[in-house]
Amino acid sequence: MMSDNAILYSALAILGLPLLSYVLTFFFGKKLPRKGDWIGVGLMGLAELLAIRIFISFWKLGDPTHRVEGSFTWIDLGGFKVDAGVLVDGTTAIMLMVVCTVSFLVHLYSVGYMHGDRRYERFFAFLGFFTFSMLGIVLSNNLFFLYVFWELVGLASYLLIGFFFHKHSAANANKKAFLTNRVGDFGFWLGILVFFTATGTLNYFELFAHVHAGTIKGSLLAWAGVGLFMGCVGKSAQMPLHIWLPDAMEGPTPVSALIHAATMVAAGVYMVARLAPLFGPEAGMVILYVGAITAFIAATIALVKTDIKRVLAFSTLSQLGYMVMALGAGDSVNSMFHLTTHAMFKALLFLGAGSVIHAVHSQEMPDMGGLRKKMPITFVTFVVATLAISGVPFFAGFYSKDGILGSTLAFGMIEGHYLPFILGITAAAVTPFYMFRIVFMTFFGKPRDQEKFDHAHESGWSMTVPLMILGALSICAAGWQTADVGWFSRFMVKYDVPAIAAEFHMEGPAAAEHLDTSHTDDGHGTPADTHAAQADSHAPAGDAHAATADDGHGDAHHDVHHTAHVRAMAMSIGAAFLGILASWWVYHRRKVNTAAIQARLSGVHTVLQGQYFFDEFYAATIYRATLWWAAMCAAFDKYVVDGIVNGTGYLTRMMSWVAGQIDRWVVDGAVNGVAAVLQGAGEGFRRLQTGRVQTYLVYASASVLLLVLVYRVL
Repeated sequence: MMSDNAILYSALAILGLPLLSYVLTFFFGKKLPRKGDWIGVGLMGLAELLAIRIFISFWKLGDPTHRVEGSFTWIDLGGFKVDAGVLVDGTTAIMLMVVCTVSFLVHLYSVGYMHGDRRYERFFAFLGFFTFSMLGIVLSNNLFFLYVFWELVGLASYLLIGFFFHKHSAANANKKAFLTNRVGDFGFWLGILVFFTATGTLNYFELFAHVHAGTIKGSLLAWAGVGLFMGCVGKSAQMPLHIWLPDAMEGPTPVSALIHAATMVAAGVYMVARLAPLFGPEAGMVILYVGAITAFIAATIALVKTDIKRVLAFSTLSQLGYMVMALGAGDSVNSMFHLTTHAMFKALLFLGAGSVIHAVHSQEMPDMGGLRKKMPITFVTFVVATLAISGVPFFAGFYSKDGILGSTLAFGMIEGHYLPFILGITAAAVTPFYMFRIVFMTFFGKPRDQEKFDHAHESGWSMTVPLMILGALSICAAGWQTADVGWFSRFMVKYDVPAIAAEFHMEGPAAAEHLDTSHTDDGHGTPADTHAAQADSHAPAGDAHAATADDGHGDAHHDVHHTAHVRAMAMSIGAAFLGILASWWVYHRRKVNTAAIQARLSGVHTVLQGQYFFDEFYAATIYRATLWWAAMCAAFDKYVVDGIVNGTGYLTRMMSWVAGQIDRWVVDGAVNGVAAVLQGAGEGFRRLQTGRVQTYLVYASASVLLLVLVYRVL
C-alpha cells in the first residue's frame, strides 16, 4: 500500500501529465512523427496506471473516511489567505479512475476517428488540456482552486465544442455553451463569496466544520447553497440551463464522449457531492426537484429526435437529472455511484455512435439500418451499453439507478414528496424505449440508404478496442452489488460531519443533533434511512430532519428505506422491460404506425421536437430583453455619452477659434499697431535728418516762427 506522500506525488503527477501532453502537442505537434498523437495516448496511459495504483491503495485500506491533504500558502495578504492544496480520498480515487480511464480510451479512439484532420495535433492538445482541467477540479481541496479549474473546464469545452469552427453551427454552439455556463458560474461565484465572507475559509473540511458549528445557517446558508448549486445547473446542464448540451454535439464525437462521461457535465454532480454538508434542507429541496424535472423532460425529448448524437445528449441530460435528484434526496453516495457507472456506458454509447457515424458519414438514424452484420463489434458493445443505461439487471446501470430510485422513494415516503420519484420512474420507463429505438433503427431492418450501407465497415482496432474495454466495464463496473455493500462502500460514505468538526475543535448548536443522528448508520457508512441521511449530509443547525431522526425512530426509518428500495427495484425492473418490449414492438416488429400517432398527437410531437421551446422562450424574453438593453446602452452611449464628449469637443474648438481671433485681431493688432505707429513715426523723423545745414536753419526758423505765433495767439 502506498504511503501518504507517495499518494500525493502520484496525484500531482496525474495532474501534470495531461498538461505536459497539451504543451508538447500544441507547440511541437506539427514537427513530431504522426503529429504527436502518441504523446497524448502515452502520457494518459501513464496517468491511468498511476490512477489505478491510487485506486488499489484505497481499496486495500478500506477506510472511506481516510484522506490525504497537502497544501502551501499561495496568497497571503493578511486578511486574505489562499492555500494551493491537493485532496486525495476515496471519492478522489474513484474520480481519478473515471476521468483517466475515459480520457485514455478517448485519446486512443481519436487516433482512428480524427485521422486525416487538418488540425489533428491541436485536437489532441485540447484533449489533454480538458483532462488537466477536470483533474484539477477533482484534486482541489478548496473552493478557490475548484473555481479556477471550473473555469478552465469551461474554456476547454469552448475550444473543443467549436473545434470545427469553420462551421457556423459549431461556432454558435461553443459560444452558446460558454455564455450559458457563465450564468450558472455567476451564481456559483456568489455562493463561494458568501461562504468565505461568513467563515473566512475556503477549505472544504473547515467549511463543513463551520456549518456544523452554526457559523453560517438559516436563510444565508440556504441562499449560499443555491448559489453553489447554480454552478452545477450550468456545468451539468440542468433545467433551465440545459440548452447548451444538445448543441454541443457539433463537436467531434470523441469530445462528446469525454464531455458526457467524465469531464464537464460530471463536474457539477461531483461538486455538489463533494460539498454535500454545505447544502441545507431548503437548497436540497431545490436540487431534488430540479433533478427530477430534468430527468423527465430530457427523456421525453429524446423520444422524437432522429440525430443519434442528439438522442444520446438528451439521455445524458436525463441521467444527470437522476444524479442530481439523488443529491437532493440526501444520497450523495448513490449519486456518485451512478456517475461512475454512467461514465462507462455513456462513453461507450458515444464512441459506438461515433463508430457508426465514421462508417456511414451521417448522424441521422433514418439513413442507417441493417448495420449489425457489417459492424458486429460496434453492435454488440452498443447493445451492452444500451442494456446498462436501460437499467436491466446484471448490468452496471441497474444497481446505481436502482439505488437512486430507492432513495428518492424513501424520501417521498418520509417527507411526502412523491413527485420526484414519479418523474424518475417515468423516465426509467421512457429511457429503454428511446435507447432501443436507436438500436433497432441503426442496426436492424433493411438499409435505408443503400449507398451508405455499401460503404460501411467495422472500425479499426484503435476504435474497437476502447469499445470492448468500455463494454466490459458497462457490465462489471458496479460489481453486481449496490453502493452500500459493494466495492463502492470501501471508497465513499456520507461525511461524518461531527468528527470533521472535532478535528477543527468546533462545536456548536448542531453538535448534539448530529451526535444523536449518527447512530442510525447501518455499519456500511450509508444512511440507515434517507431521512437521517439528509439530516447528516445537510448539517444545518436546527434542521427539522435531524430533529425527526432524534425521536428514536431509526429502526422504523430503516424499514421505510428497505421497503422503498424493494418497491423501487421492482418498479424499475418492470419499467425497463416494459420500455424494451414497447420499443421492440414499435420499431422492430413495426406493429404500430408511428406516422399516424405523430399525426394524431401533432401538438405533443411539436412540443417535443421543439424541445419544450426553451430556446424560443429565451429568445423572446431574455435574449430580446438583453438586445433591447444593449440597444438602449448603445443609444445612451451614442447620444448622451458621445454627445457630451463630442459637444464638449465642439465647444472647446469654438472657444479656441474665438480666442484665436481675439488674439489675432485684438492682442496682436494692438501690439502690431503700436509697432506700426512707432515705425511710421521713426520713418518720418528719419526723413527730417537730411544732413544739410541750410535745411536745419529752415526748420529752426520755422519752429521759432511757430512758437512766436502760438505765443501771440495764446
